[in-house]
Amino acid sequence: MKRLMDHLEGTNIRLAVTATIIIGSFLSFILSSPDLVNQFVMYWQTLITNYFSSYLIWIVTIVMVFTLLLIVSPYGHVTLGKDGEKPEFSRFSWFSMLFGAGIGTGILFFGVAEPIIHLQQNPFLALENIQPVTDEAAVIAQRVTLFHWGLHGWAIYSVIGLCLGYFSYRKGLPLTIRSSLYPFIGDRIYGLTGDFIDLLAVFSTLFGIAVSLGLGASQMASGLEYLFNIEATPLFKLGLILVVSAIATISAVSGVNRGIRKLSELNIWLCIILIGCLLFAGPTLAIISSIFYGSIDYLQTFLPMGIWVDPSNEIGWQTAWTLFYWGWWVSWGPFVGMFMARISRGRSLREYVIGTLLVPTFIGFIWLCVLGATALDLQLNQSGNLVQAVNQDMTQALFRTFELLNLGWATWPVALLATVLIATWFVTSSDSGTLVICTILCSGKTNPPKALRIFWGVIIGLVAGLLLLAGGLTALQTATTAIALPFSIVLILMILGLSKALYQTEKRN
Repeated sequence: MKRLMDHLEGTNIRLAVTATIIIGSFLSFILSSPDLVNQFVMYWQTLITNYFSSYLIWIVTIVMVFTLLLIVSPYGHVTLGKDGEKPEFSRFSWFSMLFGAGIGTGILFFGVAEPIIHLQQNPFLALENIQPVTDEAAVIAQRVTLFHWGLHGWAIYSVIGLCLGYFSYRKGLPLTIRSSLYPFIGDRIYGLTGDFIDLLAVFSTLFGIAVSLGLGASQMASGLEYLFNIEATPLFKLGLILVVSAIATISAVSGVNRGIRKLSELNIWLCIILIGCLLFAGPTLAIISSIFYGSIDYLQTFLPMGIWVDPSNEIGWQTAWTLFYWGWWVSWGPFVGMFMARISRGRSLREYVIGTLLVPTFIGFIWLCVLGATALDLQLNQSGNLVQAVNQDMTQALFRTFELLNLGWATWPVALLATVLIATWFVTSSDSGTLVICTILCSGKTNPPKALRIFWGVIIGLVAGLLLLAGGLTALQTATTAIALPFSIVLILMILGLSKALYQTEKRN
């Protein structure tokens, strides 16, 4: 026992044991009662649709507006650390890790599939009297896609990271979610109240990562099926999750500087190569036009879209897309926010918000416009039937796009590059999530015990794999939205706490 305690030195044993028992019970439930899992999924979908759609949409929009206002606030000069403290990482390494942790495999999964799905059906087509699968519908499809991956989502990450960084580096509190509520609960952050808040953050991170791992495994399996004719069975996807989780655990054990930073920088270079291939081989003018006009269109529409709630009785589209995305962004908030805070010490508040909100949004738009404009042009102008491919299997959409581009001998290498990129993003999401969960369980300790990192790396892989087997992607999506609801309350309290602390402490400066 003493040897075990030595390996877990610095761990909040009460919190770690509670989290382990609950997760163990949850895994047992998935394995023993798959039918009940499906019923639970349907129950939560109905509950969220009927009672919480407006709430979640408004919460996310409020967070986004608040974060934008911080850029022009009089507190922009405040340093996340001691006055004059310098950042630990270069801007390139910083941006690489920010983007790699915040996006993961989702942008590859939905980059082609989402605009093609919205091209066929979304409520804004009817509102503007536009026919599906037309040039006008393509504008709406790209608008909706950019909306789901734009400022609203990144603002959640940014503000959570800002709260954590401010209270930890500026006030000397532990780098964990509970510290952000110090203005309201004081020293109770060190007791059961603080443990409960951090427990919510652990589960939010766990299920948020599980969605990305499930999406990544599904698309990676499709890539290997395309490349090597390996059938993408559920057990094969489970095997991929476990293998990649093992690699991610090794990376997490290596730490931020050795493992996560190098993988994140590799991801950026692979992204540049893949985007360059598509920009050169695809409809270059359409892509450039999409980046320019799509961004302008987004700036004109993101605020009204952010407060729009479907007035009809059947809001299945908004539940399946916008509410899923907002739940996904919120559930990833503790994980990405803490990771952002971990690598942003020494940045000013203004530089931090610009770097974690505006820059990733712009980079993401380039990526989405390259993939989206290519897919839409193939469907509308080059007789490439991507609609049928996406409707049949979303995971194959990206590889079907490569085929339709007529890359010749380069088709296979480009598909291989995309599959490798899925795997590396897969790893960076998982290892960052593992490190963050362990940091929470160690009350903000930035170098958690290796044994704890290994244990939770395995747990993340098991939860993602079993959820994927039990209920497919629907179960994964419902899990994130379900956990996002209670954590959204914590999120609002964090913002109020930060506002109170900035006003009371920094106003004299």
